[in-house]
Amino acid sequence: MSSKVHIYTDGACSGNPGPGGYGIVMEWIGKLYKKEFSEGFRLTTNNRMELLAVIVALEQLKTADLEVEVFSDSKYVVEAVEKKWIFDWERKGFKGKKNPDLWKRFLMVYRKHTIKFSWIKGHNNHAQNERCDVLAVQASQKEKLKIDVEFERKPEDLFQ
Repeated sequence: MSSKVHIYTDGACSGNPGPGGYGIVMEWIGKLYKKEFSEGFRLTTNNRMELLAVIVALEQLKTADLEVEVFSDSKYVVEAVEKKWIFDWERKGFKGKKNPDLWKRFLMVYRKHTIKFSWIKGHNNHAQNERCDVLAVQASQKEKLKIDVEFERKPEDLFQ
């Protein structure tokens, strides 16, 4: 019997680009385990924060071969994975795709587990999604924000 983890994520951005953040709620099914994570960045995009939330959550998993379900209100992220577009992008070297740095990082952790993505409607009174939104917005409004180095270094590459 494999262990199951539910991951809820959200990204936020004030302006696009602008200051942004992500929020994560992780629950280990069948155990009293719940963790929250968030981080803010001074200049980024909403899609980068949505994707980074998933990546950071998956990077927190220290046990391999987990059964994971990721719940996100980002069709950008959910459809890229569930419709398998990401593998075509990878095969083509992410040419002309936004956020290749994050998609490559995502694939490194994605392949360690059995992962299903489920889209949930944002701002629809889903408790964990609402909590992630609060975490993401609060993170984006912190006084000291991290630098989204890849975004700020080559924004022209990320907006193709």
